[in-house]
Amino acid sequence: MATPVTLQSKDLLGSHHAINIEHNGQRYLLQTTRAGKLILTK
Repeated sequence: MATPVTLQSKDLLGSHHAINIEHNGQRYLLQTTRAGKLILTK
């Protein structure tokens, strides 16, 4: 298996607190909490 790419969450989110990610026709929500944690929901 190839080594996974590492991305910074700020590069994905920018100035937003939440973004939608589409994967295999499904939409997911990636968001940050007030505590600075990440949550990915379907």
